[in-house]
Amino acid sequence: MAPAVSPDDGTQYHKDFTLSITKALGDQLAAALDGLDRAPLTDRSIAALKEKPGVYQLYLNGSFVYVGKADRSLPARLRNHKRKISGRRRISLDEMAFSCLYVAEDFSALAPEQLLISHHKGMGDIPWNNNGFGNKDPGRQRDSTVLKRNHFDVLFPIDLDRPVEGLRAGETTLQELLEAVKVGLPYNFRYGKHDGFKSRHVTVPSESMTADQVFQLISAEIPDQWQITALMGYVIMYDDSPRTYKSAWRYYRGGQRIEDIPEADPAGLVEADPPMVGE
Repeated sequence: MAPAVSPDDGTQYHKDFTLSITKALGDQLAAALDGLDRAPLTDRSIAALKEKPGVYQLYLNGSFVYVGKADRSLPARLRNHKRKISGRRRISLDEMAFSCLYVAEDFSALAPEQLLISHHKGMGDIPWNNNGFGNKDPGRQRDSTVLKRNHFDVLFPIDLDRPVEGLRAGETTLQELLEAVKVGLPYNFRYGKHDGFKSRHVTVPSESMTADQVFQLISAEIPDQWQITALMGYVIMYDDSPRTYKSAWRYYRGGQRIEDIPEADPAGLVEADPPMVGE
């Protein structure tokens, strides 16, 4: 019997074969998306979509900037992005477009967005996948973080001149006003609790107030040790006045607004939040 030949004996007639199923899937997904037209990121375009899971790509002024997935509903996920962008400065929804593919529910276990990210990352695409665009509220422990210059929130800060949706003119409690503002803004407004907010009555002079105007109104009604802080990507309100935050660009204290210049670290990769579940 002839001796068995080991793989490391220097011969050329046998070797290990590795099939990269994930790479093949990523390449096919990318090719399928590239073959689609692009639709404007509008309510009308999104309303035409099926309530199905899938993967999608976002474009800014024709440039490919982000790839993501929706485990349950592509329309819901895209509406979230549309709402977020609508509350930012230096960018307009008129500049945004998208394309998407429906995928089977069990396909999400293969993390199709990661396959697409791996496919495009080597070509220098998808800058928003590495700059915090998809991140949600980072939590109180991250409020003092200095953001990188290429972070989405630094490139496109929140718009405090945007009207608060759903306001009602007239008398209300401070607690009810806080809840209405939180719902009516396209960026997060996180605030601490205080029993006095439920009994404190305030008058909202108009239903068409901007976030800046409402925050001035609220800051005049909260205790002196409280303040409202506008960070680059969201707004917070806590009993920590006159504390300052490195990423803050405006404070509201005693009915007055105080401007500031936020710090920023050199550009680099931004830590991503875990994927959102249920969309």
